[in-house]
Amino acid sequence: MPEWSVAEPHKLAFDEPVTTLHVRIVNGTVNVVGTDEGSARLEVSGIEGPPLQVTLADGVLTVAYDDLPWKGFLKWLDPKGWRRSAVVSLAVPAGTGVEVGVVGAGAVVSGIQGRTEVKGVTGDTTLVGVAGDVRTDTVSGNVEAQAVTGDLRFNSVSGDLTVVEGAGASVRADSVSGSMIVDLDPADRATDVNLTSVSGEIAIRLPHPADAEVEANTTSGSVSNAFEDLRVGGHWGAKSITGRLGTGRGKLKATTVSGSIALLRRPPAEDDAHTPAADAPVEHSPTAPDAAAGGPADKKVL
Repeated sequence: MPEWSVAEPHKLAFDEPVTTLHVRIVNGTVNVVGTDEGSARLEVSGIEGPPLQVTLADGVLTVAYDDLPWKGFLKWLDPKGWRRSAVVSLAVPAGTGVEVGVVGAGAVVSGIQGRTEVKGVTGDTTLVGVAGDVRTDTVSGNVEAQAVTGDLRFNSVSGDLTVVEGAGASVRADSVSGSMIVDLDPADRATDVNLTSVSGEIAIRLPHPADAEVEANTTSGSVSNAFEDLRVGGHWGAKSITGRLGTGRGKLKATTVSGSIALLRRPPAEDDAHTPAADAPVEHSPTAPDAAAGGPADKKVL
């Protein structure tokens, strides 16, 4: 199994096919981009602390520290291990399945058509133009997904989720205190959206006209609704927004205990020109969230 130990800035090109990528780093940055090429390339442009171990076996390319396993990743809090940093960039075939784990590091994944999974203790994650299914698990890191067309799963303790031009068939998100801003553009697809938070605010922007069964509930927060066809219930304590938009092909469910909920709508014009009537809520609360967004066993020391 080819193996390299990267202790200083270096570039590697891999002739063997790569079908799966595993990356695990502490501090620094990970950039992964999908390309039309059949080969993969790695550049480590900065590194401090222990070397990164790079292996390629049976189509699985791994770039990681030996003492940072994927299993139990979110519970890895070794204080000695924090005294390290790496800046890693990878270009892989677009169909590659990607697993990225970061502790105190930022991660950017773009142009990937295979399944993508990101775990982060701290550090923000950005997903751009990812066509495969996505799962993100964070402790306090924020996740921003732009033009993601695969199903999206998000779990966090306090990290925020921002989805811009979301075109996937399914968005499911759970957070304790993180806020969620989800802008949907499903392109005539029936969308299944389920968002749950304890104290975080939730804002959802739907296309107009929309096509979904809607159920949004907050125990003690406020609600804001921009759709005349939906009913706003409750005036003291628990409040809800319910009803059907269009034929009700899709499903939208949002639940929070103390956070506010806002349902906004995209302008009907395809150029998304801003029209005050499109975003104006029928029911409005000033505390509602904004609508922003070598050979066998050879090892090389480099």
